[in-house]
Amino acid sequence: MERPIKLCRQTRAIQTHRILPSHCNMHQTLFGGRLMEFIDNCASISVSRHTRSLCVTASMDSLNFIRPLQLSDSTCVETYVSGVGTTSVEVFVKVIGERLETGERYLAATAFLTFVTVPKNGQKVIAPGIKAESPEEILVTSGYEERRQRRLAAKEADQRFNQEINIHQPWLTEE
Repeated sequence: MERPIKLCRQTRAIQTHRILPSHCNMHQTLFGGRLMEFIDNCASISVSRHTRSLCVTASMDSLNFIRPLQLSDSTCVETYVSGVGTTSVEVFVKVIGERLETGERYLAATAFLTFVTVPKNGQKVIAPGIKAESPEEILVTSGYEERRQRRLAAKEADQRFNQEINIHQPWLTEE
């Protein structure tokens, strides 16, 4: 059976937030961790729209902070599916800031996240394919296979690294 194909725009999710004092660090800019929360939340909507199944975040593959988001600016987090494996789905994220007093818009951050489908009734959930249409979507999706290969290589290296990490109770052992 051939996999169904969805369009990137069918997976698009957009969230807009005003940067409030409780979101900010001592520099009066958005905490990076808060932005990561916004990103993961929005990206999870895109992957759910794509798979129509339960998925979990496997990794935040890259997060590039380009320009700080200032107190009272708005932030628009836009996400869409940018690549698909069998049970894994890559989501592209762009974060646009807006100075609400002037209307100036700026690219604040970009990210790629990978999600995996959760088996249902013991069966793998196979993700639909993805098709790009706009110039931006074509640009972003064209790099998927290279990013996927880098992720797989990094995953293997991480697994070897993680086997060497001490998980003993440090308050009970001497090193």
